[in-house]
Amino acid sequence: MSEPTSPWYDLDSYITTPRLGGLALSLDGGTLVCGVQGPDNDATGYVTSLWRVDVDGGRAATRLTRSVKGEAIAAFLRDGSLVFTSKRDVPAAGEDATKDSTNALWCLPAGGGEAYVLARRDGGWGSVLTSPETDRVVLGVSMHAGVADDEADAAKRAARKDKKVSAILHDGYPVRYWDHDLGPENPRLRAATVTGDGDLTLSDVTDLTGDVGPALDGVAYSRDGGTIVAEWTDRLAGGVSVTRLIAIDPETGERRIIAAADDAEFGGAVLSADGRTAVCSRYRIPTADIAPDWKLWLVDVATGEGRFLAEDWDRVAHPVAFSPDGATVYVTADDDGAAPLFAVDVATGAVRRLTQDGAHASALLSPDGSTLYAVRSSWMNPGEIVAVDIATAQSRVLRAPAEYPALPGRVERVETTAVDGTRVPGWLVLPDGASADAPAPLTVWVHGGPVSSWNAWSWRWCPWLLASRGQAVLLPDPALSTGYGFEYLQRGWGQWGGAPYTDVMALTDEVEARADVRDDASTMMGGSFGGYMANWIATQTDRFRAIVTHASLWDLESFGPTTDASWYWSRELTPEMAARFSPHRYVSQISTPMLVIHGDRDYRVPIGQGLALWWELNRMHQGTRRNCRTGSCTTRTRTTGS
Repeated sequence: MSEPTSPWYDLDSYITTPRLGGLALSLDGGTLVCGVQGPDNDATGYVTSLWRVDVDGGRAATRLTRSVKGEAIAAFLRDGSLVFTSKRDVPAAGEDATKDSTNALWCLPAGGGEAYVLARRDGGWGSVLTSPETDRVVLGVSMHAGVADDEADAAKRAARKDKKVSAILHDGYPVRYWDHDLGPENPRLRAATVTGDGDLTLSDVTDLTGDVGPALDGVAYSRDGGTIVAEWTDRLAGGVSVTRLIAIDPETGERRIIAAADDAEFGGAVLSADGRTAVCSRYRIPTADIAPDWKLWLVDVATGEGRFLAEDWDRVAHPVAFSPDGATVYVTADDDGAAPLFAVDVATGAVRRLTQDGAHASALLSPDGSTLYAVRSSWMNPGEIVAVDIATAQSRVLRAPAEYPALPGRVERVETTAVDGTRVPGWLVLPDGASADAPAPLTVWVHGGPVSSWNAWSWRWCPWLLASRGQAVLLPDPALSTGYGFEYLQRGWGQWGGAPYTDVMALTDEVEARADVRDDASTMMGGSFGGYMANWIATQTDRFRAIVTHASLWDLESFGPTTDASWYWSRELTPEMAARFSPHRYVSQISTPMLVIHGDRDYRVPIGQGLALWWELNRMHQGTRRNCRTGSCTTRTRTTGS
């Protein structure tokens, strides 16, 4: 059993617990690096350090970087040097030594030694893509609209800072994304050559794309260095954005569309070793009546001819890599409460499952095609690094930079049958000591998305903080959840207060009937779509003792035009759907005590949603403060950051 000072019992310990991040693999497959996120010196934010992980699993992980401001994984160069970005305080020639650098490009030599600055520019660097067969690298930068070079970009950035200009002129939609405004800088791509022996330098830097506005995203670079494929977003009439795939010539910058359709979008591409073939996710654009659907799409880069891959496989798959011979595509896909790795035969579309339990992220393929590396997590495991033998489909755990104490309880897979006969699954977290003699009170926690699943560990939404206090936690996957096929999504599409709600309640009934769970003290909580469900439940039933609603949708009619991606939500949130399933229309039916939490910089679900809910609750219950000790708490609110 965990000690009370463990992160599951102590919140200060919890927020400072190291968390495994993404992986990077050297081009020869001999060196694996993992990012580890931990608290900064003030314990008010997080920074990332880089650690070397032994691919054979025998040696403990060793730390590679220790800067105060942290690093971000970029890529390995052909000679084995590691390139990363960091905001370490290293001035350029002639600058004040105390001046903070922007995101400089650093190089850690393959043979060891101190990291040094490979390249600097005002405004910093973004992505870095490398190839084992060439010293040509692809670099991502952000630049202001209309500027031709770094000097003009730096001058514009300085002028805005000196004059305290924060305004952004928009001539299209969208203007925000999650927690930040878009612009005034946009991504561009460059190519450069890494030269030198010892301390390397960048030379022959060329602009591949020029000023293309906000169109570029999701770039892939072939192992032979001859092909670049990127996501290209067009802003169409009516505020609609549509994403396609383009190929970019690494030498000339010439670009052409290779995947586009009137009823679909394309993204998440990976390239075969020779750059001739791409595989991506083909997203069928939904309508008010038909849910979205994702399929693998195989593209001939030269001709743009494409076809479905494993079209009959009813899962949402995300490409990871091609095998060296191009005959197999490796993917992850949500599947019944997990996110395994799969191998898909390019010729036949046959799917072979490579892993069983857990959710696999940041997956990478070894150069010889024998092994997949990934970060695996589940509700039983906060995170570990695994090496998956493709031939045998066996996984082995490597010695990771972070280990975690025992969890204060156990996890069970639970399910019930919905009113329409559909199986409704979920996870049940039970605290230590829960039994028929000592049943635990229940919290029902609905996930966000809503097209998502409770299949991976989450540091943000962690049920173990409740379990350590003796609470059982139900994590349901109702209609609209991924990993159960298209029809499971379709059951809840445009019907948020229908099947998703009744599924949650049916699984709650099932769990409350257990001997080790109390049926008289249940609470409910959720964030984002889970917050919508919290609000909807508050208007539909008084069975819960309390409800916590976080970043929640309250008024679907006002949410649609104020969120950061209105064109996306308008496909489902029709006026008829909003009129039928918007919680704000049933506010008078709320009698359950509620805690309202909302971020002031939440642009996906704007703060106005939380404010409107809070106003309505106050309007109805002003002056009716009740004593929590008698089992009936007052309605309260809390406003947080983004």
